[in-house]
Amino acid sequence: MRGYDLTPLYRFSVGFDRMARLLDAASRVDDSAASYPPYNIEITGENAYRISMAVAGFGEKDLSIVAQENSLVISGRVEKPENEKQYLHRGIASRAFERKFELADHIKVVGASLVNGLLNVDLVREVPEAAKPRTIRIETGTESRPKVETRAA
Repeated sequence: MRGYDLTPLYRFSVGFDRMARLLDAASRVDDSAASYPPYNIEITGENAYRISMAVAGFGEKDLSIVAQENSLVISGRVEKPENEKQYLHRGIASRAFERKFELADHIKVVGASLVNGLLNVDLVREVPEAAKPRTIRIETGTESRPKVETRAA
């Protein structure tokens, strides 16, 4: 495990404390726990994303997906059968896991599917109109001054 000193970045992080905490947490993660189960995050459209996680050996009932505020938690636990098989070699891991994802603002989970041992979680970015950038027209000269009307009382 490598250690990174992120102190120089903090000088420019006024108002970005959350990002600094995420970077710190990411640098302290245990590599063996972070690699299971493997996953991809892909861009599927302009504001659409997909998390694909390899969960071979897990069924639909063994998996749990919980989205709360800006957090997505995917966990899996296989129930041990009463008559467990004996293996000469067991290469398909079926140990319990919990994977947490920190979602950006305005990211919503819109669906999930389990196909051929891959769990696909579809996400979409829905930015409200009030949060979208606006273009402000620049006026020149006297046009920008408000006209004051006076009335005789």
